[in-house]
Amino acid sequence: MNKREVNVGGITIGDDHPCFVIGEIGINHNGSVEIAKKIIEGAKSAGCDAVKFQKRTPEICTPKDQWYIERDTPWGRMTYIDYRYKVEFGQDQYSEIDKYCKEIGIIWFASCWDEEALDFIEQFNPPLYKTASASLTDHDLLRKHKSVNKPLIISTGMSTIKEIEDAIDVFGLEDLLIAHSTSSYPAKNEELNLRMISTLKVKYPFVPIGYSGHEVGLAPTWAAVSLGACFVERHITLDRAMWGTDQAASVEIGGFQRLISNIRDIEVSLGDGIKKVYDSEVPVMKKLRRVKTERFD
Repeated sequence: MNKREVNVGGITIGDDHPCFVIGEIGINHNGSVEIAKKIIEGAKSAGCDAVKFQKRTPEICTPKDQWYIERDTPWGRMTYIDYRYKVEFGQDQYSEIDKYCKEIGIIWFASCWDEEALDFIEQFNPPLYKTASASLTDHDLLRKHKSVNKPLIISTGMSTIKEIEDAIDVFGLEDLLIAHSTSSYPAKNEELNLRMISTLKVKYPFVPIGYSGHEVGLAPTWAAVSLGACFVERHITLDRAMWGTDQAASVEIGGFQRLISNIRDIEVSLGDGIKKVYDSEVPVMKKLRRVKTERFD
């Protein structure tokens, strides 16, 4: 390993490559494949490289003391464990999603919150996985990810540097991508700490560093790209007013179009860092510069 890049589904993520943009669907589909497909279509039209889901085994990931707490949902009042099952896609739904993503030409993958969920998603052979910030300290899950031999994004919200280092010690640097993140929904601008992107780029010079944002607005994500994020992830939705805990920190389709269009403008604008005089400047120089030097061959 001597370059900051990882290949994902034929796309290279790393320095000197276009920023890889992920639309995080998560559970914003609210248990509806039709809503999920509309979001996927919107993500593709906006220019996303990939969409991401979340997969949990409810009885493993839901604390038992919360199973029978009742809550209001779009399907009426139900226990929390029943709600968790309601928003989880199964075999038929993911088969349809897999087929649809292949038809329109967009990568899909998932954050798997437990080992059983990883076994389930692996049958679809995604080119990439992600561990949620909440799973960074689950070393058994990280070892399971290592065993499937796929690139892995680790998200670093709610974590200390020591916890990040420990997770990387478990998974290793090969096929690793690191996402700086702040795990509050929505996150406050003053808590985003985007300079951590630069810190991680120095600390891990051969690992693609990216940004997973949960803020309201687009400016911090653009700033992340300016700071060198090789990939960015934002939650995507059809309507931020929809029911669901992640909707308020999500970006609608029109916002994603603007997000990606401006990312591409930023990439072009950053240049190579080598000072030069452009051909377009020469006529202006000849007209306006009073003291000239001989510096052109």
